[in-house]
Amino acid sequence: MNLVLIIPTGIGCEIGGHAGDANPVAKLIGACCENLVLHPNVVNASDVNEMPENGWYVEGSCLNRFLRGEIYLEKPRPNKILIAVNKADWQSINAVSGARATIGANVQIVELEQPLVMIARMKDGLASGEVINWEPLVAQVKQYEFDALGIATPITIDEATLRKYFQAGGVNPVGGVEAVASKLIASALNKPVAHGPVDYAIPGFHEIVDPRTAIEIVTQNFIHCLLKGLNKAPRLGATKKNGSLGAEDVDLLISPMGCLGEPHEACLARGVPIVVVRENRSVLRDYEDGDGRFIFVENYLEAAGLAMAMRAGVDPSSVRRPLRPTTVLAKT
Repeated sequence: MNLVLIIPTGIGCEIGGHAGDANPVAKLIGACCENLVLHPNVVNASDVNEMPENGWYVEGSCLNRFLRGEIYLEKPRPNKILIAVNKADWQSINAVSGARATIGANVQIVELEQPLVMIARMKDGLASGEVINWEPLVAQVKQYEFDALGIATPITIDEATLRKYFQAGGVNPVGGVEAVASKLIASALNKPVAHGPVDYAIPGFHEIVDPRTAIEIVTQNFIHCLLKGLNKAPRLGATKKNGSLGAEDVDLLISPMGCLGEPHEACLARGVPIVVVRENRSVLRDYEDGDGRFIFVENYLEAAGLAMAMRAGVDPSSVRRPLRPTTVLAKT
């Protein structure tokens, strides 16, 4: 059984909308299937990435292309990772060296000739932003041989916005611009890509915060999570190979409440069931609760039970009570 778990960035999801706080969900859902396809936002948490062993770590726009049937995901295996930085300083070198020593990853660093500039903004309650110099980045890294690209660069954001997020919660303000950068660069390279911010913390901020954002407060460099993810991220293929996954292999998509985007549209077009988790509310209201296109559940525990029922070949209604008499169809 192959499941897809999405939690889009920058839309304020109660679970997974902060800093890797959907890792427990990924571990739960991963136990319900053979392969769990997810995108970096689900599991990225600064120094922490607890994605399950059967997790397929796929950048968001590549996940969209996969669900539309445009590409295949090759069976994960160790990758050669390139980390692009604006400045190869003690922080980035130690972060990469630590990943080599603990993950066993094959990683090299390249210093960008033109710094990547990322400016985070909030617009209409959603995270967005602007990415500058991504084209020179693509041109430069194409000179090297690598399987996956990690980017460790600063994000420009005003301190008041960041402090409000840490103190009061809400939409993660940098998630939107990271998604924009990853999409642009992954589409141009056709390789796995993930971004982690550096120099992101507020100097002198030592407050106790929401557990969902706590990891960001105690981290200096935010790329260990993406190094773990990219280490065995599936490569992208134009044809199906032994062990690879295609859109036709997807059995179920699990989504937060309220959002309707490219993954949903692709699954609706293919007839892939979509489970919507009410408890994981976002700030979006793209459809009404009870919309007949989706299967609604209260929480991820129920979503896991539904997935296990499908895996066992059990109709969910057969394990609920009351069990109603079998329907007799009218003659046509």
